[in-house]
Parts: sequence; C-alpha cells; structure tokens
Amino acid sequence: MAEETMLAPLPWGREVIEGILPHRDPFVWVSRIVAIEPGASIEGELDVPTDLDIFRGHFPDHPVLPGVIIMEALAQAASIAVLQSPELRGCIGFLTGIDGAKFRRQVVPGDTVTLKATIVKSSRRLVVADVEASVDGEVCATATQKYVLAPKE
Repeated sequence: MAEETMLAPLPWGREVIEGILPHRDPFVWVSRIVAIEPGASIEGELDVPTDLDIFRGHFPDHPVLPGVIIMEALAQAASIAVLQSPELRGCIGFLTGIDGAKFRRQVVPGDTVTLKATIVKSSRRLVVADVEASVDGEVCATATQKYVLAPKE
C-alpha cells in the first residue's frame, strides 16, 4: 500500500478501502473509514442497501443482514487497521476464528452499521481483535476474531 493512503484525509471511501483490501464487489462490506489508529483500532461504517440481492433469500418477507456478513464486515474493518501498520503492508489477512460471537440486534435494509475493532494482539503472523457492530448506538454484534497474515502473492 502506498504511503499516501495512510495520510489520506478521513473519511476514507471505497477507493482507499480497495487500495488496502483485496476484496471487490460484491464482497466489500465496508463503506467508509471514519477513524483509525494504524495497527491499533478503527471505526468504519457499512451502509446496508435496501436493494441488496442477499435480501431476496434472507428473508423475503423479513429481510435481515446475515450475521456471517456482519462478522465479515468487522473482519474487513479490522484488517484495514492492521494492514496500515508499516511492517504489515503488503500482507493479506485470512479470518481463522471467531470466539464468543453474540448477536443482539437485527440489521435491516437501510441501516448504517458502525464497525469498531480494537487490535489486542498483533504479530507478523497472527492478529486478534475485539470487534463490535452497532446501529444508532445499539449493539448488534460482538466477538473476538483471529486472523492469519500472509504475504500477497
């Protein structure tokens, strides 16, 4: 990642996010980054579109964003924080574990989900983050996630 990305003014939009993460449509689950302490913590947001194709099947009469997608959005946000550490740039993070996941509120079409992550352990190989998703200050999901880092090839 280019040095200027770390210096780009916040909020970071899709262009900066895609400059850090390998994900592309339809699997980018972070709309913007609003605060970051590289390698330590991050706050991002996910705008949940009302016409998201996944709602045709989950569930047609009561659309709800799947919990696994919320966990993925949190992992992507945490990865952005981790990959902004100068020594970890050029790596890719793979989600390897989710401990203590709790889902407390449904996320529905039109919501903006706040994604927060605090990195509690980080090395060249393993990262552990405490993550929280919320909507309008109401907690939707929490967990401790683990990621393995590998060089992009």
